Order: sequence, then structure tokens, then C-alpha cells
Amino acid sequence: MPEAFATTLHIRDHCLCLHAQRAARALARRFDDAFRPFGITSGQFSLMNGLNRPSPPRIGAVAELLAMDRSTVTAALKPLERAGWVSVSVDATDRRSRRLALTDAGRAVLAETTPVWIREHAVVEAELPGTGDALRTGLRALT
Repeated sequence: MPEAFATTLHIRDHCLCLHAQRAARALARRFDDAFRPFGITSGQFSLMNGLNRPSPPRIGAVAELLAMDRSTVTAALKPLERAGWVSVSVDATDRRSRRLALTDAGRAVLAETTPVWIREHAVVEAELPGTGDALRTGLRALT
């Protein structure tokens, strides 16, 4: 076997980044399927949860929470804003910044989809060895 291919196989079998990406895509597909009847994706659910705060966060705070860049958050907000689930307003203390908030309709979608997340998440956790705590701990150590 050529050495280069042996290296490829080693990376395939051992690369933490590859395995994390594959798992993330599989989880996203699974939750996308669960949320499809509500017209949202797993990414939109996570974004809406990131906005579910006592006071409207700045885009930068949401980007940091989701480990995304600001332009990606801004693009992801557009369909939620068009659906009437999120509002974007100018920050009163810094006119260069934007604040993000769930609308009443957005809070209703989140309330309707959270039980779906709870059920699906319980199924995923049941498929993991242990309770999933070791996986969460390991993933948090990397961020």
C-alpha cells in the first residue's frame, strides 16, 4: 500500500476534526428532519435559542455563543426576519451595533419546537455510551 494512502486511512480513522464534522452533519440532518414540519432548521433553532434572552443581545454576542462570524449570523438572520420571528434594531447606546430579539411569533415557534428538541435530544443521548456527559465535556474542552 502506498505510504500516502496509508496516511489517508490513518487520518480517516483518527482525525478528531473529521469525526466531529461528520457527527455534526449527522446531528444537524436528524434535527432538521424533526423541525421540518415547523419550517425551521436545526441551525435556525439554535440561533433562535441564542436570542432567547431577557434583553436583546448584540450580533457579536450571538456570534460568539454560536462560534460563528458576524456576517454568517447576519445572513442566517435574514430568513428568520422575513418570517417575522426575529427583529433587528439599532443599539441605543452604539448606533453602529444591532440588537436582535425574538418577536412574539418567534417565541411561539420556539415554544412549539422546544418539546421536539427535548424528545429528539433524549433519543440521541440514549444512543450514546453513558449519558453523553463525556462527549459534552470533551467538546467543551476544545472551545
